[in-house]
Amino acid sequence: MGNFQLEDFVAGWIGGAASVIVGHPLDTVKARLQAGTGYGSTLSCIRTVYRRESVFGFFKGMAFPLTSIAVYNSVVFGVFSNTQRFLSHHRCQEPEAGSPRVLSDLLPASMVAGVVSVGLGAPVDLIKIRLQMQTRPFREANLALKPRVAALGEQPAYQGPVHCIITIVRTEGLAGLYRGASAMLLRDVPGYCLYFIPYVFLSDWITPEAHTGPSPCAVWLAGGMAGAISWGTATPMDVVKSRLQADGVYINKYKGVLDCISQSYQKEGLKVFFRGITVNAVRGFPMSAAMFLGYELSLQAIRGDHVATSP
Repeated sequence: MGNFQLEDFVAGWIGGAASVIVGHPLDTVKARLQAGTGYGSTLSCIRTVYRRESVFGFFKGMAFPLTSIAVYNSVVFGVFSNTQRFLSHHRCQEPEAGSPRVLSDLLPASMVAGVVSVGLGAPVDLIKIRLQMQTRPFREANLALKPRVAALGEQPAYQGPVHCIITIVRTEGLAGLYRGASAMLLRDVPGYCLYFIPYVFLSDWITPEAHTGPSPCAVWLAGGMAGAISWGTATPMDVVKSRLQADGVYINKYKGVLDCISQSYQKEGLKVFFRGITVNAVRGFPMSAAMFLGYELSLQAIRGDHVATSP
């Protein structure tokens, strides 16, 4: 049990792909609400996107995260599972199969997963946000702020994921790919603690004692609830991250995390940090349910188990 297990990474990749397909439409709405202009409520944003861009507008920028976030989730789940297993093995020396998982193992494993997630996820998130924010209202809102923006007119800044990466590296250097990484770190370290820990305890609580592992229904419910909790509580720092990452498409408004928080608060008040909390929590449930269900069922198939095996 203390050994490194590669199947956690494979199962994480499959679960990650499932979560992207399920959650990307609402992720686009979330990004527009948090970093864009011209949108009111969540329903107003959905109607506006559909009216201006049709149903395809909700899937703008999905190709890149579909491949990259699958790899990202593979690493996050693999790191969490193997770290938690290592800590459990170190604590108990010979942990029994099915032995209860404790907070002292889950908390550091979640924190390590959160730190690792930023190293991989910051560039992925940046490119996704930049592509999602290529909208007419966003361009028009910035036309008066910097002369060079006017020259772009209706021309999108990026032609696709590869062009986006090349443009960012050319204009901002490699460090530009990690714009907003500090805010992402402040979001993801506590965020993954409130992701994995509730999932483990909820799935254990829902599962009857006679069963050796959670059923698919228990996995779906516990995963969805964990996602809603994690994304709901992460919203304030997610707003800051989204604004920092969207910054730089046409202009540069913020100098860093504190400056972004200060400017956002001065212009829009405290409520701005809870913008998108509804769509975050609603989107978090199906995304995380798909993520954990894909992970658990894949792990079950790989190992040939008859019951799901929790991370």
